[in-house]
Amino acid sequence: MKQIKYKSTRGGQKNISPSQAIIQGIASDGGLFVPEEMPKLEYSLEKLKDMNYQKLAYTIMQHFLTDFTEDELRECVNKAYDTKFDTPKIAPVVKKDGVYFLELFHGPTLAFKDMALSILPYLLKTAAKKLNIEKEIVILTATSGDTGKAALEGFANVEGTKIIVFFPQDGVSEIQKRQMTTQTGNNTYVIGIEGNFDDAQNGVKEIFGDKEFNKKLNENNYMLSSANSINIGRLVPQVVYYFYAYFQMVKEKEISLGDIFNVVVPTGNFGNILAAYYAKQMGLPVGKLICASNDNKVLYDFFNTGKYDKDREFILTISPSMDILISSNLERLIFKIAGEDTNKTKELMETLKVKGNYEITNEMKERLGDFYGGFATQEETLKRIKELFEKTGYLIDTHTAVAYAVYKDYVSKTKDMTKTVIASTASPYKFTTSVMGAIDKKYKDYSDFELIEKMNELTKKDIPKGIKDIDKRPILHNKVCKKNDMKKVVEEIL
Repeated sequence: MKQIKYKSTRGGQKNISPSQAIIQGIASDGGLFVPEEMPKLEYSLEKLKDMNYQKLAYTIMQHFLTDFTEDELRECVNKAYDTKFDTPKIAPVVKKDGVYFLELFHGPTLAFKDMALSILPYLLKTAAKKLNIEKEIVILTATSGDTGKAALEGFANVEGTKIIVFFPQDGVSEIQKRQMTTQTGNNTYVIGIEGNFDDAQNGVKEIFGDKEFNKKLNENNYMLSSANSINIGRLVPQVVYYFYAYFQMVKEKEISLGDIFNVVVPTGNFGNILAAYYAKQMGLPVGKLICASNDNKVLYDFFNTGKYDKDREFILTISPSMDILISSNLERLIFKIAGEDTNKTKELMETLKVKGNYEITNEMKERLGDFYGGFATQEETLKRIKELFEKTGYLIDTHTAVAYAVYKDYVSKTKDMTKTVIASTASPYKFTTSVMGAIDKKYKDYSDFELIEKMNELTKKDIPKGIKDIDKRPILHNKVCKKNDMKKVVEEIL
């Protein structure tokens, strides 16, 4: 296996081992770590097609994490993808209405974040051991709803770590909030902020970039790391499930090995669709990467105009995990389409920070041919939930429905009938008010928690154990702070 090293998109670090990149999370110059060269698949698709999830995860991830021994990586994989998922398939593909829904919500927190955050604690611990780090690792994370709970679940009671999660107090669903505020674990801390997700994310980035503060932490035997999707240890595990989806379609004889398929991903922070792009770069026959946005359509505008502009109204929608105006992971794609020019990438990111927007060159625009940007309004999203349920009896959440609506629009505009996988990123049980309201107005007077029972009656499917009786669990975290006090809160905790 060819040794892969990592470098910063902004040029400040290079020749970094996978373990070091995972531990650091973000590069010292504020850039993101990317492979110095994209690994190419060392096996034929034929050889991979019959592997179960665990075996495939090991096989794909070993291409990126080349300083992990076989035993180390297999142990991480086996500890991550076990009975905490409610199906041995881990991420099944379900065909409805001619499209293939890749169900990424069978983990403990009912969202796709479990796919990577189940393994990240083990990758981090292994990396720390390899690098002889004996400091306590402090995981600092901002969440728009799902990352936080999945990270808390992954790191709770993991020795040698603490996890601090900031979330927008009024920017997540009631069920998402309850999932986080009832989290057990003597090393877990959950704080609501008066602001939106971008405020939380910016606050976290500032803490990472504060050299004085980090020096102080170091003196007290702490080191910061991140569980956000900017960490390469989060991104690499996500590459796996696109291969897995493809091989499931091959097994079901929906496509033949080697056929092209399209992928639709409901996207806020861009990491999930970037993983599909990485899978394509490795050798998976992906056709179009269809990037689906909600009313916060900063990515839609970017793909259609080449201009990224975050200075716009921030809209709280029924798909809150996508209510994001700064898509951190887009920097990795910008770096790629800039011909890996670190100066250009740095310049664009600085412009974004100072002016709130940037525009890519025509040459860069031409390199975006793999992508298609679409968006769906909240009305269209609700309409598609109802339509799919009435047609097939299959219930999707508000994020998956954004992707489904964008896919329908894409087909009607392009007439492209390529077989397509939709990344189904959360269980409808996480967004009961919006989903049940889409099905029938009669549900509007019920609480989120009452609607869990109503959804159970409607679908005849078991209530996932991750939220069963969640309204009866004690609230263990109730701290709220102003967005400018985040660093102070971290100091108090440590």
